[in-house]
Amino acid sequence: MNAARRVLAISGGVGGAKLASGLAAVLAPGELLIAVNTGDDFEHLGLTICPDLDTLMYTLSGRADPVRGWGLADETWHCLDSLAVLGGPDWFRLGDRDLATHLRRSELLRAGRTLSEATAELARALGVRHPIVPMSDAPVRTSVDTDRGSFAFQEYFVRERCEPVVRAVRYERAADAGPAPALRAWIDGERPLVVLCPSNPYLSVDPVLAVAGMRELLGSSPVVAVSPIVGGRALKGPAAKMMAELGVSVSAYGVAEHYRGLLRAFVIDREDAAQEPAIAALGMRVLVTDTVMRDAADRERLAREVLRFMAEPAR
Repeated sequence: MNAARRVLAISGGVGGAKLASGLAAVLAPGELLIAVNTGDDFEHLGLTICPDLDTLMYTLSGRADPVRGWGLADETWHCLDSLAVLGGPDWFRLGDRDLATHLRRSELLRAGRTLSEATAELARALGVRHPIVPMSDAPVRTSVDTDRGSFAFQEYFVRERCEPVVRAVRYERAADAGPAPALRAWIDGERPLVVLCPSNPYLSVDPVLAVAGMRELLGSSPVVAVSPIVGGRALKGPAAKMMAELGVSVSAYGVAEHYRGLLRAFVIDREDAAQEPAIAALGMRVLVTDTVMRDAADRERLAREVLRFMAEPAR
């Protein structure tokens, strides 16, 4: 890959953070910008909570819990336990150390900082070298319509444990939100290679794409996605369940078809190699490799393979 080529990674959730960390391991800070889904953000206990931003910051700083994949390692829960005793809401797991991040972010936002500025300050404090930006400085909120009614994302995902049957997903206020300034500048300059990390298409990537003007900005950039579905199942989260409930093929092909018209290339696992011809028929180049990231070596290997594949001339 040309060292001067810039890369934009679009990330959400644990799977996205894994590949983003692999890209950060092989690219210099000036070569990589990571844009993060903020449709999951919400106000809770008077604080602004940004789960996907935090997961990425904690992952890149080496502080993420290696078992859960989210939150901080060596976490304690004394504040949450005390909150429950006092009759407060304890359904959203805020650890004692994690609370400091939300307190500081909320303080910065109240002082007039944008979400981009607050994120940059938090990331610097945690020792993160690569730039991280929210998809927008304006609030966009993902809502899930289900057989039990409509829920804000965190209510559906955490409080309801993804149990209701999904009918539709909406991205409220996306039409009024523009891309974060640093994100727009990164795309408006030399058109970057865009990597959609293996995140839930509906809950993590689509909110980013729903931001006003985002698809148009990405229009002339080469875009590659890594499938979050391997062997008909999601490695993390409710993507497979949602696809089935929405009547979509629960497969790598189903994800590729969802992104049809946006992607130039798609990366699938060897377990799904038989789907390569059908995906190629959608007009995408296909890389078949090992996409399951069990450790840091896997993350770096996959990142290198994706970059190498996209640097090759199309056949």
